[in-house]
Amino acid sequence: MNPIVLAIVVLVVLGLVGGFILVLASKFMAVYEDPRIAQITDCLAGANCGGCGYAGCADYAKAIVEDGAPTFKCAPGGDKTADDINRIMGVEESDRPSMRATVICAGGENCGKRFDYKGIQTCAAAAAVAGGPSACSYGCLGLGDCTRACKFDAIHVVNGVAVVDRSKCTGCTACTAVCPRKVIQMKPIAPQPAVKCSNKDKGVVVNKTCKVGCIACGLCVRNCPQQAIFLKDNVAVIDYTKCNGCGTCVTKCPKKAIQWVEGAPRPVDAPVPAPEVR
Repeated sequence: MNPIVLAIVVLVVLGLVGGFILVLASKFMAVYEDPRIAQITDCLAGANCGGCGYAGCADYAKAIVEDGAPTFKCAPGGDKTADDINRIMGVEESDRPSMRATVICAGGENCGKRFDYKGIQTCAAAAAVAGGPSACSYGCLGLGDCTRACKFDAIHVVNGVAVVDRSKCTGCTACTAVCPRKVIQMKPIAPQPAVKCSNKDKGVVVNKTCKVGCIACGLCVRNCPQQAIFLKDNVAVIDYTKCNGCGTCVTKCPKKAIQWVEGAPRPVDAPVPAPEVR
């Protein structure tokens, strides 16, 4: 037989044998993937923000199907995405939380400085230099690490302190993860006030460092009709399971450390807080 023809025949036979082996392998060694994973991945926002607690949208979808993870954790997708996922999974979900980022500090230009910082303009870098330039060792450093982390343009530095635009915030928690001072927390989106201070120092110290810091005077505690406020570590704390958003604490606070959270609608009959001291 002609060597060329022989070579062609051998190659064809090897190709057929190899193809047959691949077909068998794909049939008997294939890893099954639940089709609902792909369907849920398509439903998600695709931001891969990590706010759900997983590495990305695909990982979250897999966790829902295989591990029974909650279906409402895609904050950018909101309620519509959660409802779509519930339909795919054939389940009903109730008591879905609605949380948004809130900066627990109103300091910024209201707060003094210990020194002028000229280093790398990030909060993480500033915090590493003697604890940061701010006279308050608990407050916002105002250099915008949260702004750069937010994929939804929902948080910006205004007058030296981060401010959340709740009309844009999706609750993804990306900002909370990068804040070195941990002053960004998730709070209910309902129209409720927030204690905009994280300073745990005694009142006499706070008075010297910040114009709008909580001094733990207790006026909010004594005047709250729902008994929804208590003092912990020299700072007021609101129990949102009791708070009805009446706003009494906002008007009673002599330092204006309790304010309405950004973007939350104020009840019609709620008192309007006085302007912040600048």
